[in-house]
Amino acid sequence: MSKNFDMFTGTDQYIVSPALKDVVNVSIALGRPLLVKGEPGTGKTLLAHNIARGLGKKLIIWNIKSTTKARDGLYIYDTVQRLNDSRFGGGDVSNIKHYIHLGQLGRSFATEEQVVLLIDEIDKADIEFPNDLLNELDEMSFYVSETKETIAAQTRPIVVITSNSEKELPDAFLRRCVFHYIDFPDAQLMTDIVGVHYPDLEKKLLKEVLTRFYWLREIDNFRKKPSTSELLDWISALIAGGVKPETVAKELPFAGALIKKEQDMDVLAAAVQRSGGGRIGLRSRY
Repeated sequence: MSKNFDMFTGTDQYIVSPALKDVVNVSIALGRPLLVKGEPGTGKTLLAHNIARGLGKKLIIWNIKSTTKARDGLYIYDTVQRLNDSRFGGGDVSNIKHYIHLGQLGRSFATEEQVVLLIDEIDKADIEFPNDLLNELDEMSFYVSETKETIAAQTRPIVVITSNSEKELPDAFLRRCVFHYIDFPDAQLMTDIVGVHYPDLEKKLLKEVLTRFYWLREIDNFRKKPSTSELLDWISALIAGGVKPETVAKELPFAGALIKKEQDMDVLAAAVQRSGGGRIGLRSRY
């Protein structure tokens, strides 16, 4: 790959696998959106934050909701404000441009410097939402009918799109993206990730924590397996509670930091009983 752009290598706060690092740089080199999927808690959203941080670029975030329309990200024509100004003399109503407000996608086009645009959880929107963005993401431009202007990207933004696979995305949209599925970290990568957040964590405690954590993830029938973010929360609880490695090996203190569904607590209790005992703790001592 020819290097005519700043290469992303991760940051001191975000450890990336070689595969993820490569696909980020391929996306940047090709100028195509990066579509990222993976289990909740595997760092999809944080990836965009750290691409911006690692490359020293501004981050623009477009959080998608079920009611979000593609046009919302381009621009909004504030007819209400213009009507109020025409009635009460609050502005120059003859200039429609004063009432055109760019959305997050529009802002990423209009800025002179390259930015990182995060389109977060695209699958929350209506099924037509991705199709409605095809031309804009291809051409990196859009037409404002009220002013009869075309706004084109001065510098193509780095676009990161996350999905939790709640809906299937259209094939036409997928063809325009570079795709990566973030695999759940293995024990070695997880050790590196924990080390970023807790560099002084006792090695024996880390060993017992990871042993317990991956044992939990192997239990069948969990509706929601504990994720990386929940592991980090659990470690924080253990540190705050002064829990010793020996306790983690025999019990599961502060299990509520890891298990978030009542049904999964029942599944866990059954698994602990099958494994020969141990205690599941929701201790509140800090």
